[in-house]
Amino acid sequence: MALKKGVDVKPATGKLGILMPGMGAVATTFIAGVMAVRRGLAKPIGSLTQMGTIRLGKRTEAKTPRINEYISLAQLDDIEFGGWDIFPDNAYEAATRAGVLEQKLLEQLKDELEQVKPMSAVFEQAWVKKLNGPNVKKGATKMDLAEQLMEDIKRFKAEKGCDRMVAVWCGSTEVYRKPTEVHATLASFEAGLRSSSDDIAPSQIYAYACLKLGVPYCNGAPNMSLDPPAIIELARKHQVPVGGKDFKTGQTLMKTILAPGFKARLLGLQGWYSTNILGNRDGEVLDDPESFKSKEVTKLGVLDHILQPDLYPELYGHFDHVVRINYYPPRGDNKEGWDNIDIVGWLGYPMQIKVNFLCRDSILAAPIVLDLALFVDFAQRAGMHGVQEWLSFYWKSPMTPSDQLYPEHDLFIQLMKLKNTLRYTKGDDLITHLGAEYYD
Repeated sequence: MALKKGVDVKPATGKLGILMPGMGAVATTFIAGVMAVRRGLAKPIGSLTQMGTIRLGKRTEAKTPRINEYISLAQLDDIEFGGWDIFPDNAYEAATRAGVLEQKLLEQLKDELEQVKPMSAVFEQAWVKKLNGPNVKKGATKMDLAEQLMEDIKRFKAEKGCDRMVAVWCGSTEVYRKPTEVHATLASFEAGLRSSSDDIAPSQIYAYACLKLGVPYCNGAPNMSLDPPAIIELARKHQVPVGGKDFKTGQTLMKTILAPGFKARLLGLQGWYSTNILGNRDGEVLDDPESFKSKEVTKLGVLDHILQPDLYPELYGHFDHVVRINYYPPRGDNKEGWDNIDIVGWLGYPMQIKVNFLCRDSILAAPIVLDLALFVDFAQRAGMHGVQEWLSFYWKSPMTPSDQLYPEHDLFIQLMKLKNTLRYTKGDDLITHLGAEYYD
């Protein structure tokens, strides 16, 4: 990570290109949203980089600037959008088809949205069984496909006049596969690309192509894009920041808000049953058991890491955690999540909490895409590389720089870590909330 205190961060001058593998509901909601904000048609609600503040010094000093005034971040007017998709629809057509945003807003942005057209995608149906599309690259080997992606990136950067590039995966969830020998080292991975190994997923080809060109990469799905040692080796070799995985949006966001409260008050947990219905393309993909397995793995790990049953066996040593996702087309992008939580209080008396979250999946994900793109660009200009654990705030399943570290899932600790990282790079005092100087 090479995190340094008071580092001289390169200024965010010129254009920033944001490339998105997968230009469906999440990507087009993000793109249209930024365009709307740039025109003064809407507010960037949910974006820490645009609306968040950061306290500096003592509470009595009343120094709380906006984050985008405190550190050098790319301006929204300097962003260029691009990406890949298996369907050839431009951003206006894709956003209309997704049905997330009101048509009245899309019509105001139509001319600009129509200019954002996806490049042909790297796709293999064995990895996403429920989808198929015509806008797909062909190549003699997977290395050939990676080289085609690299040419796409170079061409986009030149045509749009971008000074810097970042990539954020907004595509579908791939089937669950554990890493194999081909993922062990960069040499073995590149040999696997040349031989078109069946164990190399399309998302890993995107990650490889971006990192080879020094483009920071964030993984918004539970795919194993950045997990393999080979990919981390590549990121370190080229000194590129990476982050993942799986955008923390609906039900898991609620868990990382509620579970820290139960643990803080030492309330026991007997069980947490979670079920969802959603009808967008994500729901269709997750209707396949192998793709759902990838999502289930990221969702199930949250409570164990927050509640630490090894430290609190009497409270959290034997709880049942069940997660279900059901594809229900009438609901579209408006996901509904139900949680039944069985907790235990004083003297072992049982209590229940029920949560019904009617959320809009892409509306929650869009500001995450923006923040990750701007923060990972900041990280690169600050000389940080490898896994950016300080961005755990945005992930269902945060990656760590080392297997020896457990991931931090507590939303409030994650936010403190993020803001302290920003303070550290500026050379300012960290906020610990001790407050000893105020005591009598």
